[in-house]
Amino acid sequence: MEKKSELQKMLDGELYQAGDPELVHMRDNARLLLSRYNAMMGASLEERNMVLKELLGKCSTIDIQPPFFCDYGAHISVGENFFMNFNCVILDCAQVTIGNNVMCGPFVQIYTAYHPVIASERIKGPELASPITIGDNVWLGGGAIICPGVTIGSNTTIGAGSVVTKDIPANVFAAGNPCKVIRSLA
Repeated sequence: MEKKSELQKMLDGELYQAGDPELVHMRDNARLLLSRYNAMMGASLEERNMVLKELLGKCSTIDIQPPFFCDYGAHISVGENFFMNFNCVILDCAQVTIGNNVMCGPFVQIYTAYHPVIASERIKGPELASPITIGDNVWLGGGAIICPGVTIGSNTTIGAGSVVTKDIPANVFAAGNPCKVIRSLA
């Protein structure tokens, strides 16, 4: 059986070495594009989207206000009519899937990456990642943190400052630390 690359281990949710040369090279390329993008604060949306297309691949009607930060860019899939405000972070060590008509307030953080919780394993250096899925018509309030492996259902609003550690269903308002459903929106 052929040995898996660290990239494939990362995308498969297995322990992987983030210092692997292929992963470092991919992150370095993303940093160069992000540096260009974040320097374009006065540029038109069309000009900025040209750089985002290099970073993310397919993207159309999206508006990400610089500065924006991510690990790779290649593992972020964004739907139509996406808006992300200033100073947002997406750690895309696993797939991040964002639906249509999603809005993110400033300082939203979306983290697929995490480390082993057992100290003896953590200090060895390997990392883990779990995918995140955000449905259509979702609003993530400013400063919300979306943790690894979380799915947020469509038509849901996440309150500002929330820490989303578990799946949140569709059609609800959820908030808090940890984030929990406050009321139905249906």
